[in-house]
Amino acid sequence: MQAHDATGDYRESIETTVRLALWTLAWLATLALAKFGPGLFWDSQRPAASWAAVAANLVVGIGWIVAFARFLRGQDELQRKIMQDALAVALGVGWVIGFAYVVADAADLVVYDVDVAVLPVLLGVVYVIAVMVGKIRYR
Repeated sequence: MQAHDATGDYRESIETTVRLALWTLAWLATLALAKFGPGLFWDSQRPAASWAAVAANLVVGIGWIVAFARFLRGQDELQRKIMQDALAVALGVGWVIGFAYVVADAADLVVYDVDVAVLPVLLGVVYVIAVMVGKIRYR
């Protein structure tokens, strides 16, 4: 009976991972549509189409959040701890760097304007590095 439960848990982990990957791809597709749609698929003078693409991106983004939460619940305790620690580091870096930039900009210390897209990329890189460090640490 023990082996069957382990196989079932493994299968569930794969299913949650696949669902998360599909939701991630869907979210990326709707994000690309919202970003590039006004220039490629419809005239930029049609705000209704752009708002519809942004709304679709938000709805799919909510689905991605739910899929990520289910993915985390499907992980074993150690993997969940590693990811939780990585998320805490990424959130902390986002807050510290984000607010430092806001304060520096308000004090007219910023020479070059930084695109807002840099912050999610930074958070993603920090998260991946923190997961790798956690895997090495708990090896």
